[in-house]
Amino acid sequence: MKHTEISSIGEFGLIKRLMGDIKLKNDSSERGAGDDCAVLHYPDSQVLVTSDMLMEGVHFDLTYVPLPHLGYKAAVENISDICAMMGTPEQLIVDIAIGARFSIENVEDIYSGIRAACDRYHVDIVGGDTSTSLTGLAIAITCIGSARRDEIAYRSGAQENDLLCVTGNLGAAYMGLQLLEREKAVFEEQTAKAKTVESRLAIQQPDFAGHEYLLERQLKPEARYDIVQALRKAGIQPTAMIDISDGLSSEAMHIAKASNKGCRIYEERIPIDYQTSSLADDFGINPVTAALSGGEDYELLFTVPLKDYDKIREVEDVHVIGNITRPELGNTLVTRAGAEIELKAQGWNAFPDDKQ
Repeated sequence: MKHTEISSIGEFGLIKRLMGDIKLKNDSSERGAGDDCAVLHYPDSQVLVTSDMLMEGVHFDLTYVPLPHLGYKAAVENISDICAMMGTPEQLIVDIAIGARFSIENVEDIYSGIRAACDRYHVDIVGGDTSTSLTGLAIAITCIGSARRDEIAYRSGAQENDLLCVTGNLGAAYMGLQLLEREKAVFEEQTAKAKTVESRLAIQQPDFAGHEYLLERQLKPEARYDIVQALRKAGIQPTAMIDISDGLSSEAMHIAKASNKGCRIYEERIPIDYQTSSLADDFGINPVTAALSGGEDYELLFTVPLKDYDKIREVEDVHVIGNITRPELGNTLVTRAGAEIELKAQGWNAFPDDKQ
């Protein structure tokens, strides 16, 4: 692969190369990159803004994450946050810090993934920045969207007896990560044992046959804007909503706490794909644990009034998994045997306690 030093064209040359042929798609994007600021116009809508940062070695491992997939996922994470407010994603601002080992072609690979996501979700890249990094690759993305005031779904609106609903299936992204981490460990062990060129060439490549879906859910997730559109079409206004980045337990508890309510989830109703269950069994992991605590599924968890039960049943790929309760009843998982277990937030923690 060609390796062109970024220093050969400089920061502004790189930005021009990355942004030069971008065409704006949305009426709200009046001016994109090229001035000190983008110019946006939202005359009839509320503006939604979200931002996420991804750090090499913390949020991703370039041993097994292709750069285009990294760019795609970085964009989708932010687009998903707009969807989780019942909004329409419209603009993206991309900041990248890169170390000396990265070439122009590497950065273009990242941008190819970001642009692919923006094309899929009809989002404009309207600006950003590049910088040198001394600690590895970092990507920070801001996504801007819009929604009518009466359509915005906050985490705090859930009411007692509301139905608790989730889209898609859960735990697949987590099991995809477990598979990648296992194969990385095997590869590193084989590499350490290989003492000759011939033995290094003989190292077996990972066999991911039969697990393609799990890898896609981890490396190339999708935002559920299709569900936002389907709910609007069905005339359903969620009372609360969040996307599942940190695991079902954590997100359900976020809604319950913000709404000053409790929640009940039924184990038998949690949607889990066959590949997730099969691989979880191979790892000795309870598939329900993967769904509750795994995270990175980017499905939508939301509540709707009980009166909308018949409507929500008609929305494809939505599952009713529980209900909202009085706060004194707490947050519980009802097992298949009928026992009630307290939900615990065991998903991703951005600031873990190293002493634990």
